[in-house]
Amino acid sequence: MRVNSGPKSIRGMTTNKYNQNQSLKQLLQTFPRQHLMFAVALTAILLATVLLSPSDEDAAKRNSQSLDLSFNSELEPLLSDVTQPMTQDVIPSIHWHKEKVRSGDNLSLIFQRAGLSDRDLYAFMNSNKATKALKRIHPGHELEFHIEDRQLLGLRYRQDRLNSELFSRNNQQKFDHKIETRIPDIHTAYRQATINTSLFLAGQKVQMDADLIMELANIFGWDIDFGLDIRKGDHFKVLYEERFLDGEKIGNGNILAAEFTNQKTTFTAVRYEDSKGNAHFYTPDGKSMRKAFLRAPLDFRRISSNFNPRRLHPIKKTVRAHRGTDYAASRGTPVWASGSGKVITSTYNRASGNYVVIQHGNNIQTKYLHLHKRKVKVGQRVKQKQLIGTVGSTGYSTAPHLHYEFLLNGVHRNPRTILQKLPKAKAIAGSEQARFDTHTQPILASLERHHQQMLLANADGT
Repeated sequence: MRVNSGPKSIRGMTTNKYNQNQSLKQLLQTFPRQHLMFAVALTAILLATVLLSPSDEDAAKRNSQSLDLSFNSELEPLLSDVTQPMTQDVIPSIHWHKEKVRSGDNLSLIFQRAGLSDRDLYAFMNSNKATKALKRIHPGHELEFHIEDRQLLGLRYRQDRLNSELFSRNNQQKFDHKIETRIPDIHTAYRQATINTSLFLAGQKVQMDADLIMELANIFGWDIDFGLDIRKGDHFKVLYEERFLDGEKIGNGNILAAEFTNQKTTFTAVRYEDSKGNAHFYTPDGKSMRKAFLRAPLDFRRISSNFNPRRLHPIKKTVRAHRGTDYAASRGTPVWASGSGKVITSTYNRASGNYVVIQHGNNIQTKYLHLHKRKVKVGQRVKQKQLIGTVGSTGYSTAPHLHYEFLLNGVHRNPRTILQKLPKAKAIAGSEQARFDTHTQPILASLERHHQQMLLANADGT
């Protein structure tokens, strides 16, 4: 009798092989990945040792056997997953809870919003002296919390997008402190404009923000009164820095060079940082833009009347000398000292209201009338552009404004013209001249090159 066992044997062998593979897969899944990786590596080493071990030819023939090194395709997905390198999926990422500081906030309120108690706050503040920095938080600042199982593991105090302080819990349950600083990318930008109505409108038309426009005015504030002197057709060009972080503009940097043409007179300024790290603006030949007196002693918006010795008094309705300049501005606008000196008067009377008088060198006095508040006292020494009061409407005044007078040897002088007769600005030190030229000439050349490129672009556009 012949027994036909072929197909059954094959099916049995296939089933056994399948069961063995499934058992092996289950076994592999129970092992940690690191153990499996080690096992795979060890097997490879052993196989290499067997194959490469020296032996004589006869022994090799007697003991030779074929080794099936074919890889079981059913195990490939499992082992390939085992041998993958450690990734962020294996190492869990840290989740930071962010809280922005609001007006009226304190640390206790912020910690409560983050799910922490006053006890957590007390423990944190006493863990490192550097935590005192958090007592100076302001609206707009950010605090980021790393919390796990209701325990504070890390806190990042972010003052702005570039500067932050990181506190991390250590093994001693204290917090280590580290200052984090990001460096923005700096790009050079150029703008130019012609004034039709005002400097602000001209600047805004070419996408300059208010701070940049005011900085431009401050640079030339010793030579140009931007309330009285500006005329239609005046024009400017400015080369400055823009700061970028992760491809996004986060603000402006320094103005590098600028040129302003006022009533057909051109003024040029270039920024220079000397060998001691002091940065100022100079003319191209090295004279400081900073002079003894400002042309205007406040951030003005408009001026109600110019110097006029036969001006009609607004209240008395009679022709009286108006020896000075009226700067109309909103109540509370800061008023600066136009030059350094000593306060010799800070008082009130019926006509002038609250007023301040400053004595400067070279027998020069400046007076500031109709102030809302006085910010200095008699005998106090002040520096140029120091706050001395705010614009008001006290005394004989019909609306908020500053009345500014300039006296030389006791005689009222027109503050718009007398400055031209004062001592010239200091020049850069002789020892710095060569260094100054080396640093500033390329900047000035870049300013002119951008201007020429703009002219060509405008010509092509027409």
